[in-house]
Amino acid sequence: MATEEFPDSLAAVLAGVQRMVRRRLRQSLTAPPLRGAQVELLRLVAARPGIRVSAAAKELYLAGNSVSTLVNQLSRAGYLRRETDPDDRRSGLLLPTQAAESRLRDWEARRSALMHEQVERLTEEERSALAAALPALRKLAQNLHEEVEGT
Repeated sequence: MATEEFPDSLAAVLAGVQRMVRRRLRQSLTAPPLRGAQVELLRLVAARPGIRVSAAAKELYLAGNSVSTLVNQLSRAGYLRRETDPDDRRSGLLLPTQAAESRLRDWEARRSALMHEQVERLTEEERSALAAALPALRKLAQNLHEEVEGT
């Protein structure tokens, strides 16, 4: 593969893998599917319970009103609670519900099982190549994050 084609091919493969993982996992869902931004917000709130809407917007690189819309959707679906910040009554703190935590745990378990199953289908050489690529992929993700953060 020509050097100039590699970055585009890498981006296409990474996006394709992520898309296929989501598609495969959605096939067995009993609840209505959530959009990518909804899942990202749920994961963030589960990881940082009590995060403010403004901090979530900054973390997700979304406009505040976009996050507020997502919060309203996820609250109506029973996945998020919004509580008033006792230190600043104008701000809302976001908390996951038990339904959200359960759904995220289920999704992670099913994703892990799917990936284990698919990795096992690869040859030992292919598994080794993917394992060897993980440090470079982590560095790529870190570089992208730092560039967005301006650090």
